[in-house]
Amino acid sequence: MIYQRTIKDEITATGVGLHSGCRVHLTLKPAPADKGIVFVRTDLPNRPHIKCHPFLINDTRLSSTLVDADNVRVGTIEHILSAFACYGIDNVVVELSAPEIPIMDGSSNSFLYLLSQAGVVDQNAKKKYIKIKQMIDVVEEDRWVRMEPFDGYKVKLSIRWDHPLFKDENSEFEVDFAKQSYVSEISRARTFAFMYEVENIRKNGLGLGGNLNNAVVIDDDNVLNQGGLRFKDEFVRHKILDAIGDLYICGHPIIGYFEGFKSGHAINNKLLRKLLNTPEAWEYVVFENEEQVPPSFHYVA
Repeated sequence: MIYQRTIKDEITATGVGLHSGCRVHLTLKPAPADKGIVFVRTDLPNRPHIKCHPFLINDTRLSSTLVDADNVRVGTIEHILSAFACYGIDNVVVELSAPEIPIMDGSSNSFLYLLSQAGVVDQNAKKKYIKIKQMIDVVEEDRWVRMEPFDGYKVKLSIRWDHPLFKDENSEFEVDFAKQSYVSEISRARTFAFMYEVENIRKNGLGLGGNLNNAVVIDDDNVLNQGGLRFKDEFVRHKILDAIGDLYICGHPIIGYFEGFKSGHAINNKLLRKLLNTPEAWEYVVFENEEQVPPSFHYVA
């Protein structure tokens, strides 16, 4: 039997919210089987809980943000969820002292480190996978995303910007997790912003915690960060990191092929909602033994 997973030990970190600029105290705690991924706002009266769910993503301005019926918010969840997807975490409690997950260095690498330190344990309950049975897509003007049946997990994204750093050969990337590693290929890719956008972003109350330590900043010609890029195609790799996190908001690994052109948090969430509202397009599957599991899901121990 392939079992659900949670973390072994509680672990804590501190950081800054990318958009709020607030200092954040973050604690990850083990959770029982079938609990799912639950966020707890420890800074609010009665410590409200929000269970991670695609239909609670009600703000997608530059991040994926859960907003419940009482307007309790948990923002910028995509990077930590991307790390949970890498480790196959099904159940975990995420406590935070502010309205946003800390940005750390702008990638998911710090969250992978936290999970490695906390450890992972199997639980006495079947792990459920979402298997794509038929193609489903969302098209909006010049951008689109889709999921197709595939015996594994593969992600391909293409991006386009009219900027000298966004050459065609650096603007498309595909990763097949049966053959390539999330840790080495995706996890270190950082979020990015254009210098000309920063002022407007901050006028809208976003990006208040952003700096060169937690984001790649681009001017008219160059990257402003000392040391430059971690990959020549770091931008599209980060978009894949985001997409993996956005898709894991459903709380289950997806057996399928995700492809997108100029994707973002809003259209990724629309695709996930459309999928869940189209029952003939997917099914839950469980595996009795490891030999049945597609190699894409042989998780980090």
